Amino acid sequence: MMKRAILKISAGLLLGAAVFSANATDITGAGATFPFPIYAKWAADYKSATGKAVNYQSIGSGGGVQQITAKTVDFGATDDPMKGEQLDKIGLLQFPAVIGGTVPVVNIEGVKPGQLKLTGTVIADIYLGKIKMWNDPAIQSLNPDVKLPSSAIVVVHRSDGSGTTFGWTNYLAKVSPDWKEKVGEGKAVKWPAGQGGKGNEGVAAYVKQLKNSIGYVEYAYAKQNALSWTQVKNQAGNFVQPEQKSFAAAAANAKWESQPGMGVVLTDQPGADSWPVTSATFIVMYKDQAKADNGRATVAFFDWAFEKGAKTAADLDYVPLPKDVTDKIRAAWKANLKADGQPLLK
Repeated sequence: MMKRAILKISAGLLLGAAVFSANATDITGAGATFPFPIYAKWAADYKSATGKAVNYQSIGSGGGVQQITAKTVDFGATDDPMKGEQLDKIGLLQFPAVIGGTVPVVNIEGVKPGQLKLTGTVIADIYLGKIKMWNDPAIQSLNPDVKLPSSAIVVVHRSDGSGTTFGWTNYLAKVSPDWKEKVGEGKAVKWPAGQGGKGNEGVAAYVKQLKNSIGYVEYAYAKQNALSWTQVKNQAGNFVQPEQKSFAAAAANAKWESQPGMGVVLTDQPGADSWPVTSATFIVMYKDQAKADNGRATVAFFDWAFEKGAKTAADLDYVPLPKDVTDKIRAAWKANLKADGQPLLK
């Protein structure tokens, strides 16, 4: 199991045409577990390149929003984008960092990664407790060539406030009227069935340990924990595999400027190849920086990640942001971030 860890990240480099200096100030961040694998790799690469550091705690999106609101960290991370009125009330700037996919994972003897096929309505009915057995006709009819056990389904969900849960429940609410009416969507919901694990790490660990279980995690957690993910039927009616290509197909529909803080939701997107539970993950930081050096250092790290970390993101099956999007983010940094009433970035 991937351990929840404190990342060593760093800060300071050229940003666009302007120079933003950052000293060796320690930077703190906290939040989403969904991007933890890529943040961890970016952190390691960046520290090797610069030797500078910041601490990132993988505690879940709900915790990330709480920490940044309380001003106990320099940046928060959330997969559930904050609404415009929230950002304005608190005085936060929000921007996307990377795109990835949430995948159903199962522990069924003999079922290989990518073999099982599920639809959104079937997944919703499993999590509603309506489908209780793996050999239920609703599942078996989708998988006539897969031997499914006459065993009870062990449902695993998140126990903490989670952006991954927001994307998961947002998708289920879009494809299942019953789910929308009875459960709805959010970082935390009242689960009709199952048991909770903390973080993507906790859900992955439970599914790996519990036979005949099903859970949902960011794709990198499925691969790194050798879990069997499933295909899911998308809006176009095609069963697709979770992979960088299918996440990118869904992300191609993103209309970033249509939402405050670029807070687009990418679930159930059209397109023949689109993965239906695709999500962006977001960074939030105060527009008015109490510690100018910390603000510059935070910006510098993400600028480096956009410039140097795209291939690494793709290697981990995330989707790096397109250049036109990162250009918009850099412009937002320059226009909105201040310290002592003066622009933070010269």
